[in-house]
Amino acid sequence: MQIHAVLYVILMIPTSIGSILANILLLLVFAYNLKLQTETSALTLNFCICDLLLGLTVIPFGVHNSLFGITNYTKDSFVCQSTAFFYMLLQLASVHSLTWSTIDKFTEICFPLHSAQLFTKKRTWAILCLLWIYCLINASFPFLGFGSYKYGERKFICTPNLQQSSKGYGVVLIAIGVIIPILIMCSLYIYIVKIARNQALRGTFACNDQHCYYVPANNYFRRTIVLISTAMCLLVCWMPYITISFYEMFTGNNIAPLIEVIATWLVLFTSALNPWVTIMSQK
Repeated sequence: MQIHAVLYVILMIPTSIGSILANILLLLVFAYNLKLQTETSALTLNFCICDLLLGLTVIPFGVHNSLFGITNYTKDSFVCQSTAFFYMLLQLASVHSLTWSTIDKFTEICFPLHSAQLFTKKRTWAILCLLWIYCLINASFPFLGFGSYKYGERKFICTPNLQQSSKGYGVVLIAIGVIIPILIMCSLYIYIVKIARNQALRGTFACNDQHCYYVPANNYFRRTIVLISTAMCLLVCWMPYITISFYEMFTGNNIAPLIEVIATWLVLFTSALNPWVTIMSQK
């Protein structure tokens, strides 16, 4: 068993277990806490379910391939093609659901008087329907002749073929499917942190039906730490994979196996990380 395969198994088994347990925990938290069941909580539950399915299907598939030393699947292999389809579908749905959840947080903080009108229950479900249609279309493109799915010998899973022969497909896929959503999230987080900082410097009073009370500055700063951590986690987990994909597409060269294993693990690790970030951001 090669070194990179051993490392893959060591990294992926805890990731799969962590993804399953963390996302089940998050589902239970939302199920038993009525205060969290808002008009837009479906956005959070959507990426939670996507991450849970990644931990149950794609990651164990990669662990199986690395343990048994599988080096290839036939081009028309149903197992490989279906696994790649679900990998693509679930990753896109997770990233875009997280993006819309961030937009929802942004409107709650920056437009508190209008957020209830902007994100209604009907609009939330309309967003989810359009999101899944978009993800299904993108995941189906390789079956329609735009790009292809193949088994990555050093990733141990079947993924979109991001090589020089399908450069245009790969660039569009990564740019629209991953880079733009992550940039939107990071930009909104930065703006929210800026607003929280200004609000903390001014100080504020929060009122209910009975009385008003002063909100100390450290309440705002604690919340911004979570937002900054979220943005940093997204960048750390996705940037190596994006960089390697562009490098291989434009040069035709392959990265060292250990680096590719770590980059693949970081992307899949988000399925275990996202629920903890969401839990931390709740009161």
